Amino acid sequence: MGGTQEVSAPPAAPLLLASTSPQRHAILEQLGIPFDAVAPRYEEHDPPNADAVELVKAHAQGKARSVAGGAGERPVLGVDTTVVLDGRLFAKASSAEEAAAMLDALAGKTHLVVSGLCLLTPAWELVDHVATRVSFRPLTPRDVARYVASGEWEGRAGAYAIQGLGASLVAEIDGDYLNVVGLPAALLVRVLAERFEGVYGFG
Repeated sequence: MGGTQEVSAPPAAPLLLASTSPQRHAILEQLGIPFDAVAPRYEEHDPPNADAVELVKAHAQGKARSVAGGAGERPVLGVDTTVVLDGRLFAKASSAEEAAAMLDALAGKTHLVVSGLCLLTPAWELVDHVATRVSFRPLTPRDVARYVASGEWEGRAGAYAIQGLGASLVAEIDGDYLNVVGLPAALLVRVLAERFEGVYGFG
């Protein structure tokens, strides 16, 4: 008995992610986006008074371009994130004392988590950004000491990780939660839906 047979589309080429961040890996896996990851060959410089949007976009672009030579035809993804409060950038703390000072500054206030995203192929390059507003509850010295003692602040912009114990510091969030975790997921999905309609399951 004859009939039509549905032909499945070929699997999408994995993105090449210019990052070794476990958080970014986990988010791409959560979204069902195939990817391979490599460490970017790019050195970041974060002047404390730099424009946050321009800085994260430049870093994302630099990371993506640094590995694009080995990507072939595959799309390359670069991402960079920083925390901004009153025009001051809060990058990764270099010590427990610096982490405590950052948390003291963020306590009881609303800051921005700003991410730059660069997606490039041999034919085109897209650079964009997104910001999420995060409000911290007032923190006591005991709150700060407990969090710093956890060690979770290490390697985190703004010295906290919202997906872990850092959630206890947060009163409210406005925007893309996964952007605060480490990858602007809503922006990435929109770009993939527009530039690769149906290829990665979006659009």
